[in-house]
Amino acid sequence: MYGLADKQLLKNFSYINGSWHSSATEFSVTNPVNGAELIKVSNAGVVETKLAVKAAKDALAMWSAKSANQRATLLRNWFDLMMENQDDLGRILTLEQGKPLAEAKGEIAYGASFIEWFAEEGKRVYGDIIPGLSNDKRIIVIKQPVGVVASITPWNFPNAMIARKAAAALAAGCTFVVRPAIQSPLSALAMGELAERAGIPAGVFTVVVCQDARGMGEVLTQHPDIAKFTFTGATPVGKTILSQ
Repeated sequence: MYGLADKQLLKNFSYINGSWHSSATEFSVTNPVNGAELIKVSNAGVVETKLAVKAAKDALAMWSAKSANQRATLLRNWFDLMMENQDDLGRILTLEQGKPLAEAKGEIAYGASFIEWFAEEGKRVYGDIIPGLSNDKRIIVIKQPVGVVASITPWNFPNAMIARKAAAALAAGCTFVVRPAIQSPLSALAMGELAERAGIPAGVFTVVVCQDARGMGEVLTQHPDIAKFTFTGATPVGKTILSQ
């Protein structure tokens, strides 16, 4: 399909807790060049979003308990798989987003570079020993993951914008839930497929595709188990999220 060498990279279900979740309703992802339908994608909602957050919370203790080196090894696997599948990932990105194929493949390499970078930097998250007020005391600072990280990302960089956020979170020992733009969710879902192949455990990296931006935004900004929220997108949407 669409000239893909690995057709399993083209997914149309949300990726939650290590499995693919269908929904009662669907929406069309279209080619922006001619408006032709590429594929119908299951439309998740608030219920699935809450399931995703629960899965991420449940996976947090296991993931944060891994050593930085163990997490780095899995992230490196993810990086390698993205580069091995650069052609297919670039084609998927071009089909749903519209940028030229050469530029799309460039974005795949750019996005993968964040995973490679943070995999290595995660090994170097050192603490500090700070002089105290008296000579017989020292203050020791250790750095720990904050918890579940939630994200909403835009349509124009559907791979790299997720990679730069997810890689940092996972390297630090956090788990990650992303809602990609509905115009270009296929790249995010392909990243979920490759994360699974890389051995990243269930619940650590989650992709929820949802048309109800306001309802999902309320969950991701107000849920008690979300420790950090990151958004990149249009100013009006940012204002709505801020108010939530």
